[in-house]
Amino acid sequence: QVQLVESGGGLVQAGGSLRLSCAASGLTFSSYAMGWFRQAPGKGRELVAGIKQSGGSGYYADSVKGRFTISRDNAKNTVYLQMSTLKPDATAVYYCAADHLWPATTTFDYWGQGTQVTVSS
Repeated sequence: QVQLVESGGGLVQAGGSLRLSCAASGLTFSSYAMGWFRQAPGKGRELVAGIKQSGGSGYYADSVKGRFTISRDNAKNTVYLQMSTLKPDATAVYYCAADHLWPATTTFDYWGQGTQVTVSS
């Protein structure tokens, strides 16, 4: 059974930082690209950052470029999202997801349950 478990969310003031983690189990982690999505109240889910199976520089939504960094540790089956200079519009539920074909496809195979990030002004 595949499980993706996010942690690290919370309340932070604007300008602050948070580091999200997503621990994966039940899959061959190094065979899956990983993504971080977010969904703000009343809005659709958007891909914030993605990273291929072997790592590398990653993909970022324009809204977070230069402030967010995605990374992975295949030995620990974990993907991270370092978020800096946070703005109130970053308030959302953040989900990690795994897919074995991304970026060739935009649908992800497996999803975590999400972690809330709230940025106060």
